[in-house]
Amino acid sequence: MIETIVFDIGETLVRDDRYWASWADWLGVSRHTLSALVGAVTAQGLDNAEALRLLRPGIDIAAEYAAREAAGRGERLDEADLYDDVRPALTMLRELGVRVVIAGNQTIRAGELLRDLDLPADFIATSGEWGCAKPSPDFFARVLGASQAPAQDTVYVGDHPMNDTFPAARAGLRTVHLRRGPWGHLWAADPQVRKTADWVVDSLTDLPAIVNE
Repeated sequence: MIETIVFDIGETLVRDDRYWASWADWLGVSRHTLSALVGAVTAQGLDNAEALRLLRPGIDIAAEYAAREAAGRGERLDEADLYDDVRPALTMLRELGVRVVIAGNQTIRAGELLRDLDLPADFIATSGEWGCAKPSPDFFARVLGASQAPAQDTVYVGDHPMNDTFPAARAGLRTVHLRRGPWGHLWAADPQVRKTADWVVDSLTDLPAIVNE
């Protein structure tokens, strides 16, 4: 029985376009260049922050982040950044009695911005707030604490197998691979992804149907 569904954030609930575009503008490079580098480093299994280091070797990302905030050019997140199916899907799940949790690799500020959107969710947290990040076991231990349900009754939904479905499955959770965004599409047909994920879906509105399976 599915009691809790936990959602990744970037390219699951929100588009990453604004985030990376703002970094490109801050660094004075084309948005296409940074986007392509993010894709390249992630496909190599590296943290996507490595794209910033390729553009500016030696960059102090934390210092640059603070400088952006001080200049009024920091993180922004509003309704336009949400995928269209987010509110309908989360609302339907709660109506079915499912606990809805949002937990992904994001900053402390992103957590504040997400809570300001008043999403139909029971709990929202980010890796920055927890002090641990996917794919670490510590992160998924925190996920299970937020779930308030056994691992076998908890589902983790995400687009990136190395950060989402693989480590969540190792932690004993059931998993959904979302075919959305660059990583969701890139790995959707991968045999290991298909073998590991309990479900592969194209939209969050497909999730209510799995609750009663």
